[in-house]
Amino acid sequence: MSDSVTTHRSRLVRSVGLCVLLAAPAVVIRLLGAEIEPVAAILVFGAAVFAASFVLAWAAEAAQVDISGGLAIAILALIAVLPEYAVDLYYAYTAGSDPAYVQYAAANMTGSNRLLLGLGWPVVVLVGLWGLKRVHQRRGHTLPLDAGNRLELGFLLAAGIFAFVMPLTGQIHVWMGVVLFAWFVFYAWRLSRGEVEEPNLRGTSAVIGALPTRARRITLVALFGFAAVVVLLAAEPFAHSLVDGGGALGVDEFLLVQWVAPLASEAPEFIIAIMFAARGNATAAIGTLISSKVNQWTLLVGSLPMAYWAGGGSAALPLDDRQVEEVLLTATQTMLGIALILGLHFHRRSAWLLLILFLVQFPVTGTQGRLILSAVYGLIAIAALVWNFRHLLPTLRAPFTKDLIPESEYAGHQP
Repeated sequence: MSDSVTTHRSRLVRSVGLCVLLAAPAVVIRLLGAEIEPVAAILVFGAAVFAASFVLAWAAEAAQVDISGGLAIAILALIAVLPEYAVDLYYAYTAGSDPAYVQYAAANMTGSNRLLLGLGWPVVVLVGLWGLKRVHQRRGHTLPLDAGNRLELGFLLAAGIFAFVMPLTGQIHVWMGVVLFAWFVFYAWRLSRGEVEEPNLRGTSAVIGALPTRARRITLVALFGFAAVVVLLAAEPFAHSLVDGGGALGVDEFLLVQWVAPLASEAPEFIIAIMFAARGNATAAIGTLISSKVNQWTLLVGSLPMAYWAGGGSAALPLDDRQVEEVLLTATQTMLGIALILGLHFHRRSAWLLLILFLVQFPVTGTQGRLILSAVYGLIAIAALVWNFRHLLPTLRAPFTKDLIPESEYAGHQP
C-alpha cells in the first residue's frame, strides 16, 4: 500500500473516529436508559447531533461518485440535513399531544432559516472573496453566481412569497404542507433534468470518494447507518433537554430551541461551505446554501403540520402572536436575500447588510422590535426588487423554462 493511500485512510479514520468519540457518550446513555441533568444533556446530545451531521455531510458528498445527477444530489442534500429535520419534527409531533411544544416547532424552523441566510450566506461570500484573491489572484467586491442558480432562486422566490400566507392566517395548515411538498417534488424533478456534473470533493469526502468501489460503498453504507442510529437516539433527548435546560440556565427556552439546535445541526454544512469558499470555490458553496434554503422552505416547513397532525393535533399547526412575528421576520429576510442576488451577483455590501441585520435581531427583542425589523427587511427588499426588476421575470420563469435564459439576453453587463 502506497504512502499516499495510507495517509488518506489514516485521515479518514481520524475524522470518523473523532465523530464516533463525540457521539459515543450519548449513545451509551440512551442504551443504558440513564438520566442526566438538562444542561449536561444539551452538551452530550448536542455533540452527538453535531457529529452525526458531519458524518452525513461527508457521506452525502462522497455518494455523488456512485449516484450522479441533479435528482440524486437533491436527495443527498436532504439526507445531510436529517438531524435538523429530526429535532424539528420531534417538537411538532410532541406538540400534537402537548400544546406547550407548539411554540418550539416554529422556533426551531425560523431559527434554522434565519441562521442559514443571515449568517451562512454572507460569511461564505466574504470568505469566498478572500479565497478568490488568495487562490486565483482575483480581486473584487462581487461574487458571481452560476446561471443554474437562477433555477434555485426561482423556486425559493415562489416558496418565499407563499410563506407570507402563514403569518397572515396565523397557522401552518396541512394543505400548505401538501403545496410545499409538491413544490419540492417539482424542484427535484427539474434538477434531475439538468446536466450531470462531476462532483468536486474535498477533504474527508474526497478520501471516501477515492476508495475502491467496493470499499467506498461499504464505507458509505456504514457511515449512513451510523449517522442514522445516532440521530434516532440523540434527536429526541437533545430537543427535550433544550426545553428543560432553559429553566436551569435562566435562559428563555424559546431562544435555546431557536438557535442552539440549528447551530448543532447546521454547523457542519457551514464549515464545509466555508472551507470550499476559502479554497476559491465560493460559487459552488453559496449555490449549495441556496439549495438548502429551498429545502427548508419546502420540506421542513411543509412537514411541520403533518407531524403535528400525526401526533394527535388538528390539521393546522397554530401560531401564537410571537410565532407569527417570527415567521414574518423570517419571510421578509428571505425576500431580501433573494432580491439582493436576483442579478446572479452577490456583492460584498449585500453580504454585510444581511449579516448586520441578522446580528441586530439579538438585542432587538419584543413585539415592536421584531415588527420594526421585519419592516426594515421588507422595505429594503422592495427597493432591491425595484433595482433588479429586469431580473424578476426570468427568475419567476426559471422553474417552468426548459432552458435557462442567459443573462446577457435580458440584462446589461453587471460590474
